[in-house]
Amino acid sequence: MSSSSRQSLTHARRWVIKIGSAVLTDNGQALSARFINGLAADVITLRQQGKQVIIVSSGAVAAGLARLNIDTRPTSLDELQAAAAVGQSSLVQAYEQAFSPSGYLCAQILLSHDDVKSRERYLNARATLQKLLMQGVIPIVNENDTVVTDEIRFGDNDTLAALVANLIDADALLMLTDQQGMYDADPRTSPTAGLISETDAYDPALDGMVSEGSTLGRGGMVSKLKAARLASRSGTLAIIADGRRQGVLPDVSAGLPIGTLFTTEKQPEPARKQWLASLLHPRGDLELDAGAVTGVCQQGRSLLPVGVIAVRGDFMRGDLVRCVNSDGQEVARGLSNYGSVDAQKVMGRASAEMEALLGFGGDEELIHRDNLITTR
Repeated sequence: MSSSSRQSLTHARRWVIKIGSAVLTDNGQALSARFINGLAADVITLRQQGKQVIIVSSGAVAAGLARLNIDTRPTSLDELQAAAAVGQSSLVQAYEQAFSPSGYLCAQILLSHDDVKSRERYLNARATLQKLLMQGVIPIVNENDTVVTDEIRFGDNDTLAALVANLIDADALLMLTDQQGMYDADPRTSPTAGLISETDAYDPALDGMVSEGSTLGRGGMVSKLKAARLASRSGTLAIIADGRRQGVLPDVSAGLPIGTLFTTEKQPEPARKQWLASLLHPRGDLELDAGAVTGVCQQGRSLLPVGVIAVRGDFMRGDLVRCVNSDGQEVARGLSNYGSVDAQKVMGRASAEMEALLGFGGDEELIHRDNLITTR
């Protein structure tokens, strides 16, 4: 493949660096001061080159478990939240100690899905991050693990990092892990697995090559691939690289062939569509016929009730819903103009019939194209 995308990394000014628990801790027992100090040195190198950096850091739960002398990661949410509460202060303190000798300030930013679900709060978070970057501060972002529930969590910090990349229009998202990048097979079980140097983020062959995460963190290659695709919506280049490699940040930013680089031929989406992509918890499904799938996915049309053959779930007007094909595969998602009860009344019918069916006038689309994004 051409190295032009690698060369474009040399011009990337705004970076989001995601740090996984596997490289941030000493075998999951405690935060690794050696790694954090090395990371800080790399980030400072980028800052001295005029680049802006946001760090999305895992490690709060792992740090808390170490301080609580708990060897095995719990499965219950309340235990994980308690560990995060204990570990979050240690995590931020470790970053402050690493950056402060060089005169750099850090800022702690804790986000939950509710902060991006609300358009107003989404824009407020964007404004805060933009201001911190303008002031030369290095934001340290993490999910607000102490208050979120399973229903509203991002799922993993790979997803959070991609959303932050979209939020601030980042040029590059670098996900640091304990692997050299993405392989064409699982390197833990296949001795012939080969490293993928560069690929289109939307290559369907990639879905069969990734594996789930380790016990230490929530994010594996599956989540990193999803994050790369999500980041691409804002035109952000995504890279997976080995965080244990000395000087990995400056080397990647210099365009060296390190890790796996994800590119895309798709054009960056408008800001509203990027916000829609950040909404992760649909409340129901609309099953589309073949004509509606083509209209929505290939022709950029709104979803009309005539193209819907089934409505599933209990949702309200304005809720996020999935659009699926006859095989149940998600093809799009968007904000419904009608609740599930009314959607069932008008599905399969022409827009001209809606007022008579519902007893009131309203939007002729179930989902307007401005509130709709494709996902395949």
